[in-house]
Amino acid sequence: MTKHIFVTGGVVSSLGKGLTSASVGMLLEQRGLRVRMQKLDPYINVDPGTMSPYQHGEVYVLDDGSETDLDLGHYERFTNSPLTRDSNYTTGQIYQSVIDKERAGEFLGKTVQVIPHITNEIKSCVQKLAADDVDVVITEIGGTVGDIESLPFLEAIRQFALDVGKENCLYIHLTLVPYLKAAGELKTKPTQHSVGDLRQIGIQPDILICRTERELPLDEREKIALFCNMSLEAVIEERDKDFSVYEVPFSLVDNKLDELIVRKLGLQAGTLDLDDWRDLIHRLRNPKHEISIAVVGKYAEHKDAYKSIYESIEHGGIFNEAQIRVGRIQSEEIEHEGPERLLAGYDGILVPGGFGERGIEGKVQAIRFARERGIPFLGICLGMQTAVIEFARNVAGLEGAHSTEFDKDTPHPVICLMDKQKNVVQKGGTMRLGKQLAVLEEGSHARECYAADEVWERHRHRYEFNYVYRQQFAAHGMLVSGTSPDGKLVEIVELPDHPWFVAVQFHPEFKSQPTKAHPLFAGFVGAAIDRHAKRGQPSDQQQEIL
Repeated sequence: MTKHIFVTGGVVSSLGKGLTSASVGMLLEQRGLRVRMQKLDPYINVDPGTMSPYQHGEVYVLDDGSETDLDLGHYERFTNSPLTRDSNYTTGQIYQSVIDKERAGEFLGKTVQVIPHITNEIKSCVQKLAADDVDVVITEIGGTVGDIESLPFLEAIRQFALDVGKENCLYIHLTLVPYLKAAGELKTKPTQHSVGDLRQIGIQPDILICRTERELPLDEREKIALFCNMSLEAVIEERDKDFSVYEVPFSLVDNKLDELIVRKLGLQAGTLDLDDWRDLIHRLRNPKHEISIAVVGKYAEHKDAYKSIYESIEHGGIFNEAQIRVGRIQSEEIEHEGPERLLAGYDGILVPGGFGERGIEGKVQAIRFARERGIPFLGICLGMQTAVIEFARNVAGLEGAHSTEFDKDTPHPVICLMDKQKNVVQKGGTMRLGKQLAVLEEGSHARECYAADEVWERHRHRYEFNYVYRQQFAAHGMLVSGTSPDGKLVEIVELPDHPWFVAVQFHPEFKSQPTKAHPLFAGFVGAAIDRHAKRGQPSDQQQEIL
């Protein structure tokens, strides 16, 4: 029978439940177990697709086109668990499903209530991932214990153990043990209160993972165990990692978390094999190169808005044995101060995706700077579209060229709304989404990176390269190196005469892993290393280590 692990969080938000859940999943997979991952989010939005990056961070897109929580990015980077739209549910989706059933008469005139109808719906979402070929389902509950909006989810997972048997369920609670500098000591009281809130709901944690910036002494662990009604071995220290998030699993292993889970759930597991991950950490700690890359975006000050971008750059660094210093550059600042001041000294420039007109001209200027200076460039989604706009204006001689997203009256709509999007009214879940096939041009940078003639990549966009201009762009030196199988949609453009200038309509960052860097990020970082070697001098730019 499939076993279930439920991960909750307490004291404060942003503790890293997603990272911890992903780490647990990775450890169980490395012991030969078949794992599925799931996130239940308490917000009422149907999905994060229409939410601001400032509110929610990046929208992570799956192969099936689901727009999901960014924590699913952690799941895919750490595990091989196949993710689908059943891997992420929100309160909005839960209530919408129940209301649809009520409208269809499925409840036979009964009063529809949170208990049992909402909680039953939540339990059914969890049960969907259980199967004969799944050993463990890990379900992360979003939000913080004590929040009103989380209560239906917590009640549902309490009931779930009664339905399938407590021996088949494990509750892990992630909490904060803060250090008070004035007192010079760690404080366990917030953790006690958080566990107390859970116990009032009817959930006794089986394992307590204590997030802390300092070592958790034995006497403090004993105090937590006593007041939280659990064994000492079940109080696990998770020390903050300043170097890399990919060290988190090793901290959990040091505290024998994987052994404890296997024993408590009665799992038939193999020996833990972390050789690939140890090699990964070795590469991170012993780089042969040090380079700098500028990420020019409109949400640069908010790290989670480009979470997968930054992680993928790091993966490219791991592949190339390079430490990468990333400069997060607001595209609007380039409009005011110019690219020379903000971008000089970087070994590579990346322009990520996004929506809206703000900062567009700054992106265009950054791309022109990369093109004219021979700086390796990678454009993603809107980054590709702005690369096309820049080339149209400054190389192809198409004065006033723009995207119809930003200028409906442009004389040269080199980027335009896709035909299938013209009659779309609703915003949520209506873009070109998910896995699409691209055919690659022989002899191109893209073909060389992928070492394949066709690839599947994930998309999230409404606007596309205007095919009418394809021959005109080719005549001025821009190669369309990737298209849809029918040749009608442009997926990749590049400049053959440039050291490395590639721009893609899709989102390669969603398919990169620390142990298997995406080919485009590996190639981009490799090109940046080559440029740095030719320049011969390290950058004195103010940068931030990933």
